[in-house]
Amino acid sequence: MAQKTYKRDFKILLGNNQAPGDFWGGLAGMLVALPAAIAFGVTVYSSISPNYAAAGALAGIIGAAIIGLVASTLGGTDRLISAPCAPAAAVLSAFAIELVKQGIAPDTIVLLLVMLGVLTGIVQMLLGFVGVGRLIKYVPYPVVSGYLSGVGLIIIGSQIPKFVAAPNNTGLFDALLSPWLWDWRALTVGCATVLVAIAAPRLTQKIPGTILGILAGITTYFAIASQDATLLSVTANPLVVGELGVAPTGYLASISNRWHEIGGLQLAQVASLFGSALTLAALLSIDTLKTCVIVDQLTRSRHESNRELVAQGAANVASAVVGGIPGAGTMGATMININSGAMTRASGVMEGLFSLLAALILSAFVAWIPVSALAGILIVIGFRMIDREPLHFIESRATVFDFAVVATVVVVALTVGLIAASAAGVAMAIFLFLREQIGGSVVRHKIYVNQMSSTSYRPEAEMRIIEQKGDQAVIFELQGSLFFGTTQQLYTDLEHELATRSYIILDLKRVQSVDVTAAHLLLNVRNVLQERGATLLLSSVRERLPNGRNLREFLEQMEIVQEEDETVRVFPELDNAIEWVEDRILGELESAPKEQTPIQLQEMDLFSHHKDETLKELEARMEQRFYKTGETIYARGEEGKAIYWVRRGAIRIFAPLGAGRSRHIATYGRGDFFGGLAFLDGGARSDDAVAATDTEVYVLTRETFDQLSEEHKKLAFNLINAIARTLAIRLRHADKEMTMLREY
Repeated sequence: MAQKTYKRDFKILLGNNQAPGDFWGGLAGMLVALPAAIAFGVTVYSSISPNYAAAGALAGIIGAAIIGLVASTLGGTDRLISAPCAPAAAVLSAFAIELVKQGIAPDTIVLLLVMLGVLTGIVQMLLGFVGVGRLIKYVPYPVVSGYLSGVGLIIIGSQIPKFVAAPNNTGLFDALLSPWLWDWRALTVGCATVLVAIAAPRLTQKIPGTILGILAGITTYFAIASQDATLLSVTANPLVVGELGVAPTGYLASISNRWHEIGGLQLAQVASLFGSALTLAALLSIDTLKTCVIVDQLTRSRHESNRELVAQGAANVASAVVGGIPGAGTMGATMININSGAMTRASGVMEGLFSLLAALILSAFVAWIPVSALAGILIVIGFRMIDREPLHFIESRATVFDFAVVATVVVVALTVGLIAASAAGVAMAIFLFLREQIGGSVVRHKIYVNQMSSTSYRPEAEMRIIEQKGDQAVIFELQGSLFFGTTQQLYTDLEHELATRSYIILDLKRVQSVDVTAAHLLLNVRNVLQERGATLLLSSVRERLPNGRNLREFLEQMEIVQEEDETVRVFPELDNAIEWVEDRILGELESAPKEQTPIQLQEMDLFSHHKDETLKELEARMEQRFYKTGETIYARGEEGKAIYWVRRGAIRIFAPLGAGRSRHIATYGRGDFFGGLAFLDGGARSDDAVAATDTEVYVLTRETFDQLSEEHKKLAFNLINAIARTLAIRLRHADKEMTMLREY
């Protein structure tokens, strides 16, 4: 199936009829992605040594080209542009700086960066294959916000020494507090770049601000160079990127040699990369899927999360193999792509092709890009990554803790590292979830049986008994997760009722999960009720919860439900449990007799005040019908030509819910009547009536009733009056229950 999907998508790419929009979108996307990719590459590799800046620029270009080509070809998100990104630059820079502090040789650091890129891509592919793509989208917003803000601050901090051209290995605070280390030429170029990059979007939307910012930086550089001849050479010039050295034969040979050297790495060195690979894979996956979600919202489309992760992972592996840096789906380039008229994934392929052409054609131009200009662009990108929305969290006590999560992730990212920040963020998010769960109650409704009856209609005298004694039974409708964080509050809600009620009904229909602690609570509840001779009723005990657990099997395993124990009873639905309690309150036997004697008219409450002679004549006008279990008596939409009285058996009424589904809403037993509304107003049936058991009924058709009303007006009047009165009582009772439910 997946193979057919990829073949179909490849044909779409080849036969794309949206070529003009995809062409211009890809070109515009490249103009945004490529300068940033170069800046990211320079940032990563210059962390090893300033002499590696040119190699970093080339790695950024290769990454933009390869990731754009592979990710768009294999991925499933139209209009998405993938390229090297800030999270990758932050993690790789921190990784390189740490290796430099450990005294690792620069060439070895380059090899480890390549292996880290490969492992990151493999992890992403595995995440996609096992279906984690659907879950990454649910990382809490405070964690993502804090992480991205932390990455933005790390990017800014790492670029300030380059922005002022401070000597190599100068730290952030030394660069800020030592103006005598600054090179005013680099500072001037960087300031010009930042000012234009910030102001450009306010002046024009046709040319990306990053392009105009870099052009402004280059123009400023050459204006200064016109007064300083030493700046007119790229050789040994620390203010510019320098020659890339992209001759095809030389580059291919260097890649081949690099992989021969990777074969000489120790296994322990490669194994030590897995922690950083997991962190980087998670970051890039979140960045990609977050962009995909926004694309879906803007274009009314729907991406395939797991397929996109596999594609992004394959792209990062391919990029690392040929010397590029890893990346993800990027927001800025994607937005420019959409606004330029792109319609399909072909636009991402075009972005990759344009980046590849730029590497071949514009390598001489890239060599003259000032390092401080690239630093200025990254500082602007870093500031834009900082999420200011959480500042509003301080305004309300309800969201102060969420702000604390954001702040903690940022502080840990800046002081300890991104891996620790991700762990701290997830830990605090779990704590935040527990706090929310503990703070809320799992009791959705609490109501008594005399306030909420079953769907089984009973005679008026029995209803009065249930109204008087129904407070012996209390119903707790539970919701959410029953786990160690909510059990204490649940027991507090139950405690008073456990000591006073004869029946405790727990409806588990909306329960999402039950852990061992909650099961132990239910066991204690059972023991308390057992001592008092009371009963615990569990309704809607499903065989499959959302978390995959078989709830009934779990309750049996925990010995809460046992066949020989009558203290705990299990029912498929809440209505069944309520009906069972009503029968106990009315004093009926545990099991009704299998055979019922057909009831006569004079035994029914509706006709108890009529004369026998009158009833005999009425009975003579009625039909007597027999229905087998499961047989339909009437169906929704049929004309209401008759009214029915149950002589023996039971009738269940089902109301439609749409999409072919229906719900049981009422049960009528011996002596009850049904079908009265349609009989009175002559309208169509609004529900279905089905025989719950083998059933006998009296049937009075509308035609027969009309004849009867001509001959026995008083009988007809009394009959209609009795039917209307009973319907009014039913409606009044239903209205009372609906009002009670609204209160909860």
